Parts: sequence; C-alpha cells; structure tokens
Amino acid sequence: MIRNWSTAAARTAAALGRARAGRGPAAPVTYGLIVLCCVLFLVSPAAGLNPAYGSGDALLAAQRAYFRRWGVIPADLFEDSPGAALTPVTALFIHGSWVHLLGNMLFLYVFGALTEERMGRVQFALFYLGCGYLALLGYAAANAASQESLVGASGAISAVLGAFLFLLPRARVTSLLPFLFFLPLRFPAWLVLPFWASLQWLAARRAGDGPGVAYLAHLVGFGLGFVFAWVRFGRGTRVRSAPATAPEGENQP
Repeated sequence: MIRNWSTAAARTAAALGRARAGRGPAAPVTYGLIVLCCVLFLVSPAAGLNPAYGSGDALLAAQRAYFRRWGVIPADLFEDSPGAALTPVTALFIHGSWVHLLGNMLFLYVFGALTEERMGRVQFALFYLGCGYLALLGYAAANAASQESLVGASGAISAVLGAFLFLLPRARVTSLLPFLFFLPLRFPAWLVLPFWASLQWLAARRAGDGPGVAYLAHLVGFGLGFVFAWVRFGRGTRVRSAPATAPEGENQP
C-alpha cells in the first residue's frame, strides 16, 4: 500500500538509531513487525526470488492470487465470511514490491520506535493492529464494490503518525521537498504532519476505487492515531523534540 514517500530522508533513520542508542529502551514490537514483514515478503511471490513460483506470466498469476488471498477485497469483506473479516489484519503484513516494503519499513522504524517507547510494548502492538484494521475497514466501506486487493501497512503507519503528532508535536522532521530540488530541511512535526494529512485529504477527493494510492485509509488511520493518543495519554505525555521523518501510502495494483 505504500510506495510514494514524498517527504523523507533515509539518513534520518540512521541518525535516530544513533540518538536512541544511549537514551532509553529498545522498541521490540516495532523491530519485530519490521522483521516479520520482511521475512513474509522474501518468501512470497511478490519478491520474485522463489523459483517455485516460476517467472513471467506464472509469477504474475501467483502474485495476483497471493494478494487476493491475503489482501482486503472490499466487495468480499462485508459478506459474512470469517476469512474475509481477517484480511484487514493479514493485509498489514503483505507488500506488493521492494519499494513498497522498504518505504513502509523505513518509516515504521523512524516513527514507530519512538511512539512505542511512549506507549509501551503491549499497548503499541494493540494500537498498531487495531488502527490498521479500522483504517483498511474504513477504506473498504467507502469502496464497497471494489474488487481490487488492498495490501500494506500504510493505514497502521498513518495511525502511528497521528499518535506521533500528538505525543511529539515539536519533534524536528527532516524533509526532502521536490520543488526545492530535494534540499533537506527540518520542520517541527506539528507543521509537517498536518500538511501531509491535508495532501492526503485533497488526493482522496480525486482518487477512484481502482489500483493506486489508498488515501482514505491514510486519513482514517491518521485520525484514529491522533484521537487515541489524545484520549489515552492527554497533554502530560508530550515530548518537546526528537528526530523523525514523514510518509505516504498506496494501494496494491
């Protein structure tokens, strides 16, 4: 679901790791999610590495079957099928391409680790799965006739962004802006993340139900994440500053 990450710098992740090394507890849930998603991708037909899936048309057919089995099919989701009801969970761990996977995992690492440290391990895991499920469910409800498979973690990651915005509003976000020749600039999260959410809202108004970016899932996830952090933690848990970066997401074609 995530391929185009318009405001990001990979080196921010390394800087964040160095900053955290001597500062506090690790984030095992975040790292576990990253490892699980990577392993599942590598053994899936989406990676194109397993010769058992063949090549050419055979590989494409295997990929389509894989996405339909484990991804969300909006038209099938509301037919009282227990299997379909589980797909908003399984879809969170399925990725459609290398770019899709690496983009998601980079920003899960950058935003997820700090958010997990603030929430705690168990609460973060439930938050990630619950908000990711509801984000995909919201997209499916709005596109109930769609037969396109929806996969990826951008709904859950968008929820992490929403929570991050509440918990660390003054965190400095390193962004690469195309219209400024990708010059890396640092802005506070309270400026970057609402701007990103506004772009998702504008794009969602133009998006159809076919292959492409699932902007509505981003908006639902972002809103759920922010509201959850606001209700659960209140004003007293905010942190003034920390390094980070910001994402986007997409629907599996």
